[in-house]
Amino acid sequence: MLKFTENGIYCVPGQFYIDPWKAVDKALITHGHADHAHWGMKSYLCHHFTVPILKSRISADINVQGIAYNEIIRINGVQVSFHPAGHIIGSAQIRMEYKGRVVVVSGDYKIQDDGLSTPFEVVKCHEFVTESTFGLPIYRWPSIATQHQQLQQWVIDNQKMGKTSVFIGYSLGKAQRIMKAIEGIAPIYVHYSIGKLNEAYKQVGIKLPEYQAADFRESVAHLDQQLVILPPSLVDTSAFKKIPNKAYAICSGWMQVRGARRWRSADAGFAISDHADWDGLITAVQNTGAEKVYVTHGQTAVFARYLTELGIEAVELQTEYGNEEDDKTPE
Repeated sequence: MLKFTENGIYCVPGQFYIDPWKAVDKALITHGHADHAHWGMKSYLCHHFTVPILKSRISADINVQGIAYNEIIRINGVQVSFHPAGHIIGSAQIRMEYKGRVVVVSGDYKIQDDGLSTPFEVVKCHEFVTESTFGLPIYRWPSIATQHQQLQQWVIDNQKMGKTSVFIGYSLGKAQRIMKAIEGIAPIYVHYSIGKLNEAYKQVGIKLPEYQAADFRESVAHLDQQLVILPPSLVDTSAFKKIPNKAYAICSGWMQVRGARRWRSADAGFAISDHADWDGLITAVQNTGAEKVYVTHGQTAVFARYLTELGIEAVELQTEYGNEEDDKTPE
């Protein structure tokens, strides 16, 4: 049913692409991160929650249609439905059924329920396309409750030392999770790129903690000893350097490895990810019952080999996914 082309993943009978990285006529989009949702498609189909994200990140006048989770539509004889992936709001696994065979493209996903995204749903299928971003046994995430407690305690410790707590996280998904974790400790300030995407959450009825957008073109003395959230592209810029008395923490799954924290010389690192960890990947794949699995971006070789040892046919798949956000956020 699927063909893997230079434009992206193509459903042959349906005559559409899933998360194509080059311009095509019809694109079904799993979620709004920049590596999965590109400019230039003649038409987009995505979950309702992803519509305002695409309009914000790509263009307000794109031709985009929203669909609900578990709503069934037919495209050229292929039965198509979107199912929760738990990655960020609106993220979806795309299920395709044709002549009795079911194939699911999962996009990016996580098993943990972060309280903002619709929780991951197991979708039974014959073939499954999975990511493997953190497909190594070393990557095992602490519980959501533990993650919240770790962030809160770090802020409290910083307050005792008169420090401004600066969190670094992706503008879409991670930043909102950080806001939720530290709500109520002190006023929250975010870079305007995060504030812009917060509006997409509001448009679909998801309530976020109170915050203010910080204008780094002006004085930021008022940020002293407050909470600040910035996208990764702002680290080491003039905007970042303006923040008074700062201690900064990177929130990323890569922080599971201590060397990653040293690489950016951060004051702290928290293993918080919107991707499934090693156990989550294995659980998700096994629960689908898939007889064949395509392993995309990340630790493809290791994870594919492990699935093969479990008796599941696994094939490495080369894609252009992996860089979730354009690292060009202006100050």
